[in-house]
Amino acid sequence: MAETVGRRNPNSREGWRRLGAFWLTVVSLGAVAFCALQWLGPPTGASLAAVGKKPPEPVRLAAGSDAAADHPPAIIPAPPAATPLHALVPPVVAGRDTPGPINDPDPALLEQFGEGSTHNLPRIASDGRTAMIVYAAGFDHSSRRPRIGLLLAGIGMNEVESDAAIRALPAAVSLAVSPYAASNGARLAKLLATARANGHEYLIEIPLEPAGFPSNDPGPSTLLTSVSAPMNAQNLHWALSRVDGYVGATGVIGTMRGERLAAMTDQMDAVLSELSGRGLLYVDPRESAGPISRTWGRRADLVIDDPADQVAADRTMIDAKLAALEQQAKQTGSALGLVMRPTPSVVAGITAWSNGLTDRGLTLAPVSALTIPPADKPVKLTERD
Repeated sequence: MAETVGRRNPNSREGWRRLGAFWLTVVSLGAVAFCALQWLGPPTGASLAAVGKKPPEPVRLAAGSDAAADHPPAIIPAPPAATPLHALVPPVVAGRDTPGPINDPDPALLEQFGEGSTHNLPRIASDGRTAMIVYAAGFDHSSRRPRIGLLLAGIGMNEVESDAAIRALPAAVSLAVSPYAASNGARLAKLLATARANGHEYLIEIPLEPAGFPSNDPGPSTLLTSVSAPMNAQNLHWALSRVDGYVGATGVIGTMRGERLAAMTDQMDAVLSELSGRGLLYVDPRESAGPISRTWGRRADLVIDDPADQVAADRTMIDAKLAALEQQAKQTGSALGLVMRPTPSVVAGITAWSNGLTDRGLTLAPVSALTIPPADKPVKLTERD
């Protein structure tokens, strides 16, 4: 009996060891949890909402109290508002690298112009895609050759001339479509489908009040310096809704270039802000230096067929203008020429001139490959990343 009492039961010792291991585990897990909470900090409003709890109210110290005298009022900031998806994926450059036909109008990049309307306005897609990339002509952005761009305006006003120009000119020549050509309906739609199939990107022309108005009158729904901002916004939306599938806009209509309204900074900034919010670039048809603010853009450097009423009979003038454009591209890295009308004479001149462009060390580029970011400083595009 004494021998039995003097010995410890092995089973009892094993039980104590297990109990000790259990409490050691509990203490260790508690320490790990405490460290994790210290590292993560208090739960945010969003995480509390996920479990059905409200975040604590902002702590405000009463004015005049001792605590308020020692410390500034402490306010717990509210969680930031959700960021629009398109703001998370801004375009690195305008344009695209992929060669080939231009994409057909994408419903994701369109919104209805108004209730019951058959027309659309461009918009930035929910996944961040923009018109100035999706509808751009393909171009090798790694090229370091000086770039020359040509914007051919007046497309759609003369169906025969427009169709001939679209089929004859290199794909890198960009087009500008008159909003008044939309009255041609199905014929204009067919013309633009041909342009896309041949690799031409295109812009929509916006009627802006020109110099000499009202003697020089672009037509109905012109944006004017004398009307209210809401009225100009309505006229801008009218122009933007005439066709689909364009990369941007320009202020040229016929021989007019919207000089008077474009010179009004506050009114023009409103136009450019609207274009930027819809994922569009802008080409200023006025020949002057400097970047376009508030949206991706570019100014024209030279008008090829100016004065327009002489161009039909003067190939010598066209050749001289193209040679001057070429020289400017070599000096500055890029140059953009504006053609006011797609006449047979100017189309023939551009076609002949462009055939030897590569041999002369230059490359023909679409307008989208020449644009500069908002408020960016002018630089040689061949020196940009």
